[in-house]
Amino acid sequence: MTTTHRLHPLALTLTAASLIAALATPVHADDGPSVPPGTEPSASAPVNVDANDPDLKLPEGATLAEPKVLDIKQVVEDQSGDERREDTNADVKFALQAEVLFGKDSAKLGGEARSRISAIAEEIKTQKATRIRVFGFTDNLGSSAHGDVLSRQRANAVEGVLEQELNDPNITFEVRGYGEQYPIASNASEASRKKNRRVEVSFPRGED
Repeated sequence: MTTTHRLHPLALTLTAASLIAALATPVHADDGPSVPPGTEPSASAPVNVDANDPDLKLPEGATLAEPKVLDIKQVVEDQSGDERREDTNADVKFALQAEVLFGKDSAKLGGEARSRISAIAEEIKTQKATRIRVFGFTDNLGSSAHGDVLSRQRANAVEGVLEQELNDPNITFEVRGYGEQYPIASNASEASRKKNRRVEVSFPRGED
């Protein structure tokens, strides 16, 4: 005997609606790293280890590798959030919000900009760094192409002051404009977009 099951009309409606919603949901691909190349942390998060795992026992005659210091990051941000400093074992990075350096939608440095950049130049001298990265970023408002150009112009402006302050032919600069790529906040509000509009200056730490 064949049994026929009939679906309630409401169930059919819900099923169709669920299918349409699933098809309409956008799929986001991971296009690359979440930070600009060369600024990724070198230490990875710890993993769970089973101390009783027989594979962890050293073979006869084997020795442990030399101890290694993991990369530790220290972050200091001023109360206004206008400036942020990150220190690791290997690098120092300053992030200055664009509003501190430039007018709206402008790459012309404002009155307070030079003193802020000069302070970074002094730290570069202290660390005796000879390779300096200057990266510009914007929020996601406006066209992506405009953000790419503006962020590069702003990075160039900061690099120009650093070059004057340091006045050292042995120093090399890497200057890039990333536009809206690599945000450090969500871009969902003006407060978060403000964090994304920034110029970062990073360089290796000197040896103690």
